[in-house]
Amino acid sequence: MGFPGTWMTESESMVYRVVPKCACSTIGQIMFYSDHGNYFDGDVHDATGGLHKWALEESHDPISRAVKEHSSFAFTCVRNPYTRILSSFFDKICGIQRNGKRYRGKLVPLLIQKYGIEVGGDDGKEEFDQVQSFRRFLLFARDTIRWRRPMEPDIHWSAMSGHISTFIVNGGRYDHIFFTETFKDGMQKVLDSVETRYPVKLDEVPRFNESEGHGPKRAHPVEAYFDDISMHLVYEIYKRDFDLFKYDFENPGNKLPVGEIDLDEVHAKLGD
Repeated sequence: MGFPGTWMTESESMVYRVVPKCACSTIGQIMFYSDHGNYFDGDVHDATGGLHKWALEESHDPISRAVKEHSSFAFTCVRNPYTRILSSFFDKICGIQRNGKRYRGKLVPLLIQKYGIEVGGDDGKEEFDQVQSFRRFLLFARDTIRWRRPMEPDIHWSAMSGHISTFIVNGGRYDHIFFTETFKDGMQKVLDSVETRYPVKLDEVPRFNESEGHGPKRAHPVEAYFDDISMHLVYEIYKRDFDLFKYDFENPGNKLPVGEIDLDEVHAKLGD
């Protein structure tokens, strides 16, 4: 199986297990800059050079070697499950993607038909009941994860622990897992732990957000989208994420973690 979703600098200074919707665009650009002294021109997800990626055949050997020998600093980044699934809804379901089309072609029409979701019209700009539609999307996300119907779960809303575990199961070990919510502190620890060809000053890194402007703006605070039933669904889907990455299930309005991540616990519980 190898190391799907893994990126590494060409200098092999650091290895990153991508978790969708967790600052992956920014992290990829910082890695790119640390080797080349400039950012990738465009969305770093589209880069086919300048970074090793497991999706590129020629990167398999260097990534496998670096991970198995633990010769590169290995890290990943996590995010509050409530804000992550909400972001997925506004970006991937309501938003128009970079190519000018809807995400995954027939996915949105299927959701409109089977789950009664509204997405703000053809361009995502019309008014609609965001709370009602999001809660219906949550049912769909649960169905894909629990029963793999009406389709396989999508990487943008499948559990973070599932992404993170593949790296461990296939022989990798993380040196650091940090929170999107305290991004600068977490990323600084990575940069302090490696030698880079070009120094990265996090205060000067622009905001890279591939989903920005794709869809309608969120009209309400996070907690308004989650009633008792939707909180129960979120817990059903993301129980392991809340437990391992120390987020507050009881209060959707608290995006900050309530404890420190225990790396030994993560490796023990996700290494099965």
